[in-house]
Amino acid sequence: MEEMYAVKDNCLLVMMPKEMDHHKADAIRMKIDEYLLDNKAQNVIFDFENTRFMDSSGIGLIVGRYKKVSCFGGKIVAMHVNARIQKILLMSGLKDMIEIV
Repeated sequence: MEEMYAVKDNCLLVMMPKEMDHHKADAIRMKIDEYLLDNKAQNVIFDFENTRFMDSSGIGLIVGRYKKVSCFGGKIVAMHVNARIQKILLMSGLKDMIEIV
């Protein structure tokens, strides 16, 4: 499944791909930034329902978007996080920056 984007109530929902690696991070980063710069969304929700793998580029993607949205009072949420992705988010310290639901 490829990543998909939807905006509702000032929130950008990003359906993350099955494998979140450096090959996909740049395209996802550019698309999210496009929504943020066009003021279409202030908050970003990453949906990891179908994600089975994430490397450090995924962490960088989330940290970078956190820095952008937090400047304007926005927040980052990670949802449908499996045990593997949750462990990565916890070990990287992202649990202190984002909401995990």
